[in-house]
Amino acid sequence: MVGQFPAAPFISISNDQRGPLSGANWLGTIYHGLPADSLRPSFSTGSYLAFLGRLTPDKGPETAIRLARAAKMPLRIAAKLPRAERGYFKEQIEPLVEPAFFAGRGLGAEELGLVLGAATAVRLLCGPIAGRVADRFHLFRAELAVCAILAAGATLLYLLGREFWAVMGISLLQAAALAPLVPLADALSLAHARRPQHGAGFEYGWVRGVGSAAFVAGTVLAGQATDRYGLSAIIWLSATALLTIPVVAILVPAFPEPAGSSPRDHGRPDHPWSLLLHQRVFSRVALVGALVLGSHAMHDSFAVIRWQEAGIGPAIVGLLWSESVASEVLVFLWVGPTLLRALRPTGALALATFSGLVRWGVMAQTTEVTALALVQPLHGFTFALLYLASMRLITDNVPSALAGTAQTVDGLVAVGGATAVLMIVSGWLYSRFGAGGFWVMGLLCIAAFPLIRSLHGALSSQLPETDAR
Repeated sequence: MVGQFPAAPFISISNDQRGPLSGANWLGTIYHGLPADSLRPSFSTGSYLAFLGRLTPDKGPETAIRLARAAKMPLRIAAKLPRAERGYFKEQIEPLVEPAFFAGRGLGAEELGLVLGAATAVRLLCGPIAGRVADRFHLFRAELAVCAILAAGATLLYLLGREFWAVMGISLLQAAALAPLVPLADALSLAHARRPQHGAGFEYGWVRGVGSAAFVAGTVLAGQATDRYGLSAIIWLSATALLTIPVVAILVPAFPEPAGSSPRDHGRPDHPWSLLLHQRVFSRVALVGALVLGSHAMHDSFAVIRWQEAGIGPAIVGLLWSESVASEVLVFLWVGPTLLRALRPTGALALATFSGLVRWGVMAQTTEVTALALVQPLHGFTFALLYLASMRLITDNVPSALAGTAQTVDGLVAVGGATAVLMIVSGWLYSRFGAGGFWVMGLLCIAAFPLIRSLHGALSSQLPETDAR
């Protein structure tokens, strides 16, 4: 455009702005800042920090958030989000939204750490207890509804919480209420899903695939709402979504009772925790999930940082993440069920684990965009396929009287606990070894192979009793 109209006059807002169009007809520079002598600085302690500008990497809003947390001061952000930076916002700013919301309540870094750490501990504790209650009294749908209502109420209370102990109490209540929602929903879905020996019914992967797609849609909606209405919009959207769960739960069939038994006397183990942990198939599945799914911690925390340090722009970063999400949905909906039938669950676990080793090896070695674009779709195997295989094995080998307990222990304690620990370890690894830390994630995948072999042997030994390999 400038080449076609060389005489067109331009005014720059800084001399540096002229760089990309040095041949343009620049008439002068009018700085859009205030005159230096129009305001006098004040060195007294202020009540908050402020960020004014665009939500883009060159402006560094994530740095402002971290500085505010370190200074224990609220941060007020007045900024616009360009459409081209949606991917950057999703990967760099959105993970800081909840801490940023807390920081806006005056919580410092140490207090934030206590709140988030305590919430994690509560999830690990309350999830299995909720799962056991659902198993013992067959209250899957009722428990889903009650927990969703409590979680929605706790979410809305964030709008009122200002002091540290108020935020701590709200966070613990929300964590306890949210913990069992996904595991109990999984248990209900798996109880009604199609089994290998039966042709009727639906594929469990369809449920998870729709959930992954809904997560993407929710993320986009939350970003747009935040852009227009501020961080509090996420609170209202989350509460609204949670309040739809009780309505939908009414439409879900009850957890099925085995034929010829009553709700109170069927398969109620006297020592459920001991029985579950000594169940050879379940314990190995949980350990494999902890290693392979936990190995994603470094990727989720530092992949974007590494790519940006290598000069990869936000648009390409967004495409790379889109690849992984698209592959996850694709495997859940279509590819995964086919691979489970062809490879059996243990073969699918092995394929997912090998894919993780390849993926983390490439991440450790290069930031070449072509190579990254080739391995990002492996997320469909390292996450979705492994998840489907694990759910199949748990459903086919754990007594139905322990379905809720098994889901909460596997998802929250084994995988969730391992991921939380590896998030911390990943920070230490990346600060000292950079991308070389991804090799440690690869070692976790290697450690899973003997467990998969042992799992295959355990299934083979009980083959006369079950064909659920």
